[in-house]
Amino acid sequence: MPADPQDVARFIQSHPEPVGSVSIPNIELPFTTDRNFVEDVANKFLAAVKHAGEIYRFLSGEKGEGQLVTEISMDETDAPQTPVELLIILAAIADEDIPIQTIAPKFTGRFNKGVDYAGNVAQFAKEFNEDIAAISFAVNTYGLPHSLKLSVHSGSDKFSIYQSIHEAVKISGAGLHLKTAGTTWLEELTGLAESGGSGLAVAREIYAGAYSQRAELCAPYATVIDIDFVTLPRPDAVNGWSSERFTSTLRHDQGNKEYNPGFRQLLHVGFKVGAKMGDRYLKELHSHQTVISRNVTTNLFERHIRPVFLGL
Repeated sequence: MPADPQDVARFIQSHPEPVGSVSIPNIELPFTTDRNFVEDVANKFLAAVKHAGEIYRFLSGEKGEGQLVTEISMDETDAPQTPVELLIILAAIADEDIPIQTIAPKFTGRFNKGVDYAGNVAQFAKEFNEDIAAISFAVNTYGLPHSLKLSVHSGSDKFSIYQSIHEAVKISGAGLHLKTAGTTWLEELTGLAESGGSGLAVAREIYAGAYSQRAELCAPYATVIDIDFVTLPRPDAVNGWSSERFTSTLRHDQGNKEYNPGFRQLLHVGFKVGAKMGDRYLKELHSHQTVISRNVTTNLFERHIRPVFLGL
């Protein structure tokens, strides 16, 4: 929904710095903008930022000041935000007095759920470094929290860009938030299947439920999944799989010929099927805790924390 024209006019009057030649430290070339450009960006994002301010004030009123970690995300928009667009968004956030801790822009390329990055790694690295610079500029210009971090949403299993992210944060000293919640759910399923017996039976049942509800489950995530439904095995076939076959198909190992990214993405968005099992699912997690914990810990530490934060 477009912003109120009076809000846009007040915003431009209050923030003359994005209009003209915008020089952001650590970005090679200045960005040239005009009033029409800033108006277009404000019309696109200002109403959403004001709504975010309303939400923040409601939540902080309920929970108390300082009791929230506030994030604003634009990662599922139609197009990536340029550094200057990000700068304008951050200026609007500052106007709303939101003590934002993380911000998640959309980058070039596909950040599909639970699978590797699909896109130009060099272009991603350029955008990532420019966004770090834009955030630093906004913090100093608009008085945003110095702890403000760049966030990568759907960040799990994006192995091909982890080196670029590590180098950028190491050189800049910037903070980073990497969102990996979904990969833990998939490691739970992997652990259940690996355990065999009732654990494997539950994993098979969750796949069957996800397969039967695939249109409904996938619709809300259309911008962050790419599934070729023709490649998905039928549940009656999966019901005959061994633990090894199920885990080889699900686990993110691109060197394994049985790995199926569509199978993995469908189970990623099929978490509701497991949730509806309630206590039955939770009891299986408890029963197979040792195997599941090993999978979750290895995945998070060895495949995410080490390459992103330690560069190993």
